[in-house]
Amino acid sequence: MTSTPLWQLSATELSALTRSGQVSAVEAVRASVDRMHAVNPSLNAVVTDLSASALGRAKALDAAKGPKGPLHGVPITIKINIDQKGEASSNGVVAFKDMVAPGDAPLVKNLLDAGAVVIGRTNVPEFSRRAETDNPIYGQTWNPWGRHVSPGGSSGGAGSAVAAGIGALGHGNDIGGSLRFPAAGNGVVTVKPGVGRVPVYNPSQTAERGILAQQMSAQGLLARSARDLHLAMPPMIAADPRDPFHVPLPWFGPALEGPIKVGFSLEAPDLPLHPLVEKALRAARAALTDAGYVVEEIAPPSLREIAFEGRQALMTESYHLMAEDIEKYGSTAIRNVFEQNYRRTPPVEMKAMLQLLARRTFYARQWSELMAKYPLFLSPFLPVPFYPPGRDAEGAEGLRESIGQGHWSTLGNYLGLPAGNVPAGLGDFPEGPKPIGVQILGQRWREDLVVDAMIAIEDRLGTLSQQLWARMG
Repeated sequence: MTSTPLWQLSATELSALTRSGQVSAVEAVRASVDRMHAVNPSLNAVVTDLSASALGRAKALDAAKGPKGPLHGVPITIKINIDQKGEASSNGVVAFKDMVAPGDAPLVKNLLDAGAVVIGRTNVPEFSRRAETDNPIYGQTWNPWGRHVSPGGSSGGAGSAVAAGIGALGHGNDIGGSLRFPAAGNGVVTVKPGVGRVPVYNPSQTAERGILAQQMSAQGLLARSARDLHLAMPPMIAADPRDPFHVPLPWFGPALEGPIKVGFSLEAPDLPLHPLVEKALRAARAALTDAGYVVEEIAPPSLREIAFEGRQALMTESYHLMAEDIEKYGSTAIRNVFEQNYRRTPPVEMKAMLQLLARRTFYARQWSELMAKYPLFLSPFLPVPFYPPGRDAEGAEGLRESIGQGHWSTLGNYLGLPAGNVPAGLGDFPEGPKPIGVQILGQRWREDLVVDAMIAIEDRLGTLSQQLWARMG
């Protein structure tokens, strides 16, 4: 047993206790449920409380015979834009608030098959397409570090919940940074998998997503410890026939010979790199060097072009496939955000769109060749510390200073590369503390290398959980 409260344990630590029988699934789940009830009213991170069904499932797990899954009794949350049987997949849109899922999405099934217990569903912005987490159904989610800093979006509910101790793991997804923005803002860790790694399908869907949405988005997890990703991602990526483009590769790839070379850049195309962000990046670089990596500063190929064209292509697709629904079902806030996005990266005509998509392969080849030599790449995530709540809805400058500065974020999505975010500092500001995360890109389908590097950074720089919980009281 442990003297540490069960809700504070990582998924890896908790799983070891539940699988060995030292802690029951009911005890593990009840601890997280109690924590949820204590802190969620001030955060609004979990918007569907599944305590009763979670405790019932935990009791059944305790009574079951036979082998225990790797996530046996581990409490988790699921984002409300992914189907969970019997629950609404509203995506933060009032018109969809009663759209009850007829079955589980593949990733939910995979996590349940591994023994996880869903204690709640987490908040999103409307259509899951903002760098903030607020919607007309459930309202604003708050960051546990304080109301001076956004929880990020679109998986802000998941990031806030995990950071605060509500569940050991939080599911999220990412089409332009929606796992990594909440990781950075809340001071937790994630890896956005590469394209095709986690099987995707919502049984409630009535149409297929656009091709770029399919290619750029990814399903993943937020955690307080990088090691938890090595525990939980392997079962999450299990194949499902409902996703015909799933990539059936094992989580752990072959070992690489010699010390792994890491590319490193301080480049920030639009805003000056903040001194505290540079300090965090240099600390992460020193941690990797101490762990035996060879880190070399190099110029990132076509960063500005990839970021702009990636956003422009996605906004063009969104304009043609989503604009009608946003106009019909969206609030004034989400319509204004999209209007500003269209002004910042105007949609293009068909020929220009096809040319954009053709050049995408050129950029992907550039990075593939680079990463044959440098399997990992350490960079800023955002050039400045995290923005305040609602900044992305404050006109052109607000959009620019939030999601608009995410050049490195967009690169990972547009090229389909795995990209992790790990805390590497905590900035002290007059308004309050702000976590500072750094990004690590990886070779295609080598999420395991990204997680290994984040573990090396975490082992030397530590995590932020205890500081946050002491602040929360």
